[in-house]
Amino acid sequence: MFGGILLFLLGLLTGLALPALPYPRVGLSSHLTGVMNGMFLVLLGLIWGRLRLGPRAATAAFGLALYGTYANWGFGLLAAMLGTGRLTPIASAGRIGSAGREALVGAGLVSLVVVMVALCALLLWGLRPGSGSDAA
Repeated sequence: MFGGILLFLLGLLTGLALPALPYPRVGLSSHLTGVMNGMFLVLLGLIWGRLRLGPRAATAAFGLALYGTYANWGFGLLAAMLGTGRLTPIASAGRIGSAGREALVGAGLVSLVVVMVALCALLLWGLRPGSGSDAA
């Protein structure tokens, strides 16, 4: 839950920095992502005791959750600072950055999608009905 509150704070601070960013609309996306993912981590902390995962799966879920949520905020902020927008055309108003910058931010965004999908699959497995977790 500490990681969630920290990410929530980073999201709030990102909101304060919007006027200083080269692409404030992309920064706004990062701000909202940080705040929402911070709340997600706090919520995950609240249900953690109900998960029925083995030690290795629980460790994996923990790492995936931290990487996915912080990467979501961080790569969004990086996109706002570097002026990339190939994968976020609405927030970037169609602006595209250099090939190297787009590749860096694009790889980060794709990696976090894969990680978050894997995390959700693990969480659903850990909350499956009949596992004794009182899942609804």
